[in-house]
Amino acid sequence: MQRHYINQSVKSFVLRAGRFTTAQRRSYDDFSGQFIIPFENAFMDFKKIFNNDNPVVAEIGFGMGTATAKIAQENSHINYLGIEVHKPGIGRLLWEITHRSLLNIRIIEYDAAEVFNMMIPPCSLDGVHLFFPDPWPKKKHHKRRLVKKPFTEIIAEKLKTDAYLYMATDWEDYAEWALNELQLTDGLVNMYDRFSPQQAWRPCTEFEKKGLEKKHIINELYFRKA
Repeated sequence: MQRHYINQSVKSFVLRAGRFTTAQRRSYDDFSGQFIIPFENAFMDFKKIFNNDNPVVAEIGFGMGTATAKIAQENSHINYLGIEVHKPGIGRLLWEITHRSLLNIRIIEYDAAEVFNMMIPPCSLDGVHLFFPDPWPKKKHHKRRLVKKPFTEIIAEKLKTDAYLYMATDWEDYAEWALNELQLTDGLVNMYDRFSPQQAWRPCTEFEKKGLEKKHIINELYFRKA
């Protein structure tokens, strides 16, 4: 299958020198080989990776991973693929995985745009989570925002029919931007008039807590693949 072209000279993230705690570094060193999938230019076999036929949901940018771990623990019948580039957050999620004895999470430590383009098979995902992605608030940085075409088209291509895309952000400008981009993406249908209510199963994330402390309004988007 032909891959889409994505301009990789403009990244949606900046690698920050976050500080590893001792527990995060130990978890990263000890459990990377068990739970991290190496990036490669080949479609994944989810049945082989998770050793079952359960639905697969991808999360783009899971931050410190605490919300991811809670969702996975409460939905053991669903497999979760977390995509992140920041090592402290990966180390923290690995700690959560081992301390909660989770079997339904795998991680890819790489650029999500390339992972979707190169590794995720068409019509293979049951859902995509995008919780509090970097809003790149300055107008000159809007080109770095992840939620825009053609990436939204790639996401739609990877979703099964009736699968969902669920986004939350505490930046109103980004919420309006994302709403417009997703509504212009063929195959995606907004399940609400504009923004959606918070789904009962979504826990509060660390980024969300920081936004609420700053009195930011949380906007959520919930689309399905037609």
